[in-house]
Amino acid sequence: MRRGGILMHITSLPSPWGVGTLGAEARDFVDFLQAAGQSLWQVLPLGPTGYGDSPYYSFSTYAGNPYLIDLELLAAEGLLKRSEYQGLDWGTDPAQVDYGKVYQNRFPVLRRACGRLLAAPPEDFGDFCGENAFWLEDYALFMACKEARGGQPWTAWELPLGTREGAALARARRELAEEIRFWKGVQYLFFRQWRALKEYANRRGVYLVGDLPIYVPGDSVDVWAGREQFQLDEALRPTEVAGCPPDGFSAHGQLWGNPLFDWKRMAGEGYRWWVNRIGYQFRLYDVLRLDHFRGFDSYYAIPAGQCTAAGGRWRPGPGLQLFRAVEEALGQKTIIAEDLGFLTPSVHRLLAQTGFPGMKVLQFAFDRRDGEGAVYLPQNYPVNSVAYVGTHDNDTVQGWLTSGPPEDVARARAYLRLNREEGEHWGMMGAVWASPAKWAVVQMQDVLGLGSESRMNTPSTCGGNWRWRALPGFAAPALAQRLRRQMELYDRLPRE
Repeated sequence: MRRGGILMHITSLPSPWGVGTLGAEARDFVDFLQAAGQSLWQVLPLGPTGYGDSPYYSFSTYAGNPYLIDLELLAAEGLLKRSEYQGLDWGTDPAQVDYGKVYQNRFPVLRRACGRLLAAPPEDFGDFCGENAFWLEDYALFMACKEARGGQPWTAWELPLGTREGAALARARRELAEEIRFWKGVQYLFFRQWRALKEYANRRGVYLVGDLPIYVPGDSVDVWAGREQFQLDEALRPTEVAGCPPDGFSAHGQLWGNPLFDWKRMAGEGYRWWVNRIGYQFRLYDVLRLDHFRGFDSYYAIPAGQCTAAGGRWRPGPGLQLFRAVEEALGQKTIIAEDLGFLTPSVHRLLAQTGFPGMKVLQFAFDRRDGEGAVYLPQNYPVNSVAYVGTHDNDTVQGWLTSGPPEDVARARAYLRLNREEGEHWGMMGAVWASPAKWAVVQMQDVLGLGSESRMNTPSTCGGNWRWRALPGFAAPALAQRLRRQMELYDRLPRE
């Protein structure tokens, strides 16, 4: 079925409390999507963020971000008093998240809420802890230990705890028992609210599209508690790290720094780590986007300690064997492959073997630095693909038209016959809606016609990313009706 959807992270929703949450504004956005004829809501990863506030750099591949817990819902349950959060400084710019102020103020508020929650735990709290014990026990201990050490990475903890010696773990569990319960309570609140939002969306014919980063950070519970799954030396430091090689977009490549997986060991265990990880994601989402799909075919390994991504080398990944193991364990799942970047014939072959739809990004069609622009022209999109004008890593349409290479922009305007009077962003979106791709997803910033100031992320930069927020009233009925008309024109309206 042909579908339309919108990419907008939860943090970008308006709210009076500094950051978008899972409360009334999220439900209002679902109502907007339904009225606009959109059946897909794509979000970024939901995990708790660390340094840099990137949703792709999370302390856990399973946990939820405490920032997203809605305070008004907690107050309605009697877990908070409105006076405990209404008078706090959540930031002065409603169009930007001030993560420093959110971090400073949110956790003391959540501690009050969890204190009341845990004083008389709900009947299902024990069930939640039991069902999620396979990740929650280690996560709560990890966060409690990190908090007790001023946020230091686990590699800087005292050796017995860093190396997870039994006696050190037992002592930490005793000494930090209350703190551990707090972190469990936070996760209970997050997932209770997320589950309610997902059910609300699904009842209205809106399906949630999640995003799974291929790698996890070194300073995460996933590495601390599962170090045998990664390429680490005897001192528990990565021998090689992840990134992308130099190309026309970056002379030095991208040095991500994540530890790499020990694919040989994972294969010997039937890829249980990945089966569990992907299976859990489908408890949260209806559809899952796999980030950096080409890394499953072959991955770029950079010697640890390098200052740039130059000097790395390609190594073979798990290939089809991994996805066969996932399908055998979980059955067929709806997965989108983020197949962008430098692709070899073997990557194309793996994509075809899995049957996953790949991604097509319209902005790439006009980039003269890339000799593969023709595959991103909308008439060339295969039916089994998901079309985008741009992703969270691209500039907005209006930003790109203003600041992109003049030759590329001129070619796009001529090819798409963009009309300034009607709004050039509508012309760009119309191209992906009209394409053969079965699904088409556009950024909310582009629907609103916003410029570069609303860009979500600029890769390989620090500071200023992940901050964009929509202003109250952005999801207006007139805008919903205009979108719905486009879905009618391009046969993307949901069918009963």
